[in-house]
Amino acid sequence: MMLSGWGRFPQQWCALHQPRDEAEVRAAMATGPRIARGNGRGYGDCAMQRNATIEMRRFNRMLAFEEETGQLVTEAGVLLAEVIDTFLPRGWFPPVTPGTKFVTIGGMVAADVHGKNHHRDGTFGRFVDWIDLMGEDGEVRRCSPQENAELFAWTIGGMGLTGVILRVAFRLRRVESAWIRQTTLPARNLDHVMALFEENGAATYSVAWIDCLNTGSGLGRSALMLGEHACADELSRTRRNAPFSVPAKRSRTMPVDLPRAALNRMTVKAFNALYYRNARAAAGDALVDWDSYFYPLDAILEWNRIYGARGFMQFQCVLPLDSAHAGLTELLRAIIASGEGSFLSVLKRMGAEHGPFSFPMEGYTLALDFPFSSGTARLMERLDAITLDHGGRFYLAKDARMSAATLRRADPRADVLAKVRRDAGLANFRSSQSERLCL
Repeated sequence: MMLSGWGRFPQQWCALHQPRDEAEVRAAMATGPRIARGNGRGYGDCAMQRNATIEMRRFNRMLAFEEETGQLVTEAGVLLAEVIDTFLPRGWFPPVTPGTKFVTIGGMVAADVHGKNHHRDGTFGRFVDWIDLMGEDGEVRRCSPQENAELFAWTIGGMGLTGVILRVAFRLRRVESAWIRQTTLPARNLDHVMALFEENGAATYSVAWIDCLNTGSGLGRSALMLGEHACADELSRTRRNAPFSVPAKRSRTMPVDLPRAALNRMTVKAFNALYYRNARAAAGDALVDWDSYFYPLDAILEWNRIYGARGFMQFQCVLPLDSAHAGLTELLRAIIASGEGSFLSVLKRMGAEHGPFSFPMEGYTLALDFPFSSGTARLMERLDAITLDHGGRFYLAKDARMSAATLRRADPRADVLAKVRRDAGLANFRSSQSERLCL
């Protein structure tokens, strides 16, 4: 069938397998080159393979939970949303979460996802205790820091290129309520928001929306949202009686693909002005439910249709701390000069590097998305060059078009991963992305 990532670009005909058990996974693997796929929330071609794409959504059982440690064992195809629905009412929450809850646990491991708390808690991989991984020979190996340790390390963040993840054991964190104490801090410009990030480094969660089109002294104006899990005694008397109950929300679906012209420089600029004005009006503290804080985009199902039938491309880089300000300034100026506008632009402070091939490094990460066009492709090549000039690297879970040469200039670890795969006989685990990037 025709597959794509969440960005809907590129699209590719793939032989799709949907195994129900390990025997069916082995049978799918026997057909040649293959890659595992979760819920298709990687943005580009990281979970697509023409010869055999093995969708793991039928591996969807939660297998065990230890109340004392918070360790949860799930199959790889369980959705993060299902974990939250099951365990938040019992006082547990994911230790790290990306910007959508519609990802599988196997996909979270493969991309070693990070969240709004990376500066304090690191990536999801730091909370993974073990992985059951099916290798080239069809055997299932338990991988952990104590057993098959090198394979364990390269599987976390390895983009599915070390085998098929079957089961994962990871630790949840205790919380006292389903509410987040949010503090909104408007920032006049890039200097201001970076200063606010540094001043609020003790906050558990922090993320900023950033205006990528404003110019002059307002270059990089932003709204920083800090967050803490609210304690029960911080809730009103009514909410304290049911701290894990939040108002029911009605999901909405984007019913059609918008025309490409709907997202242009003027409409994005108008949206940014409105967003910043609302952020200034909302400055200060508020209690918000967990879903609104962590997953605002999930409120609109199929929101990727906003970008039109041709889809969109996301760009995400991380810049080291000492060059982040200069690099971010240049990235923003390049976007302004291009005439393109990113509808959703997010800035986060990252903590220390973890894992042999995980994306984050200490510094700042900027995520942008642009409707697909030839002009966008040229702009993203310019953004690549700026990132390289400032010592940054790129997030493969968001990539749909980077070259192998660019990846290696940004991240010498790519050659190490390629060697690890060759030495371990893992060459047949490959995605369209890994083929493009010569991994």
